[in-house]
Amino acid sequence: MLNLHRSYFFYHMADSINLKYHIIAVLTVAIWGTTFISTKLLINNGLAPHEIFFLRFTIAYIGICFFSSKRLFADNLKDEIMLFLAGLTGGALYFFTENTALEFTQTTNVAFIICATPMLTTGLSLLAKNGEKINRDWALGSVVALLGVSLLVFNGSVILKLSPIGDFLTLLAALSWSFYSLIINSLSKKYNSIFITRKVFFYGALSILPVFAFRPFSFPLEDFMNTEILINLLFLSILASLVCFAVWSIVLMRLGTIMSSNYLYLNPLFTTIVSSIVLDETLTIYAVVGVSLVMIGVFLSTRKN
Repeated sequence: MLNLHRSYFFYHMADSINLKYHIIAVLTVAIWGTTFISTKLLINNGLAPHEIFFLRFTIAYIGICFFSSKRLFADNLKDEIMLFLAGLTGGALYFFTENTALEFTQTTNVAFIICATPMLTTGLSLLAKNGEKINRDWALGSVVALLGVSLLVFNGSVILKLSPIGDFLTLLAALSWSFYSLIINSLSKKYNSIFITRKVFFYGALSILPVFAFRPFSFPLEDFMNTEILINLLFLSILASLVCFAVWSIVLMRLGTIMSSNYLYLNPLFTTIVSSIVLDETLTIYAVVGVSLVMIGVFLSTRKN
């Protein structure tokens, strides 16, 4: 009887710990869902997308150095190369391709295609044979969530203007984040999240530097004293990057790449809600239905966990 009580206690303790990481995943995606608004405000104030990314990761790197150990390199060259690839795929390549795509195609195209990330991540994870499996609930939840995303993005319009360059760049961005998720999941088994995140910021900022050879930094330094610019830049750097990237590494390790990536379907949901509050954008019936479907889809795909 004593053993039965012990088993019951440890089962529910493990269940509550697991629930904690699901909640953290939702909160992280909620913050990421608002970054589009901050980025949009910074662009409206004259900052270029690659300038925003470089400043965002540089400030985050400086900030994380206060908490990280003084260790400089990974255990071996292979792991150091993997850390560089994590900074490239989850940093420079992802943000540069996504933001550049907006210059060639509609925002709706970008928002919809980028939501293919969970499915791409699942496909890559299965190809990598890392022990994760999908089930019927996951498949059903993904379809329902994707349908909800389509309602959120297109807002009742059935017009989708194809743009080969822009759509390809967006797909490349989604693929980049999928590779990033797999790399981080692998590295998190050997290194702590703070060390991994610090290296991602360093290599992310480093790998975007070649872009400045074609698009030099031109934003006036005195304009950084603008309160709106400063607050949004610090939000992107400290909360959305420093905190969220470190936390996401832990989430990937605890929940796995497939389960964690499914929460990315919530991204446009939070963007829609915050946009209606901050930017006074109208919340239509399509958006309400879309939000509901996304939440149902994510619940279906994660309920067994």
